[in-house]
Amino acid sequence: MEKSAKVAVSLPETILKAVEKERKAKGENRSEFFRRAVVNLLKEEQRAKEVQIYIQGYHTSPESAQEIKVGHQAGVDVLAGEPW
Repeated sequence: MEKSAKVAVSLPETILKAVEKERKAKGENRSEFFRRAVVNLLKEEQRAKEVQIYIQGYHTSPESAQEIKVGHQAGVDVLAGEPW
């Protein structure tokens, strides 16, 4: 297990009450609740960065007219094979 460090955090009472309600409902202690919250936030922020990189790449190198045509035809071919 990784070495842990204690961190003091100040929260408005309304947020602390909401945290207490949620963590108790999940059967977590405060450390587990905040650890999970931080991990989820970091994952969300990493995903947002990756999306921005993807969008920037798309703007830098969008598909060509030929690639669009080929993609469209592939979709038509796949859907034509469906039994509907």
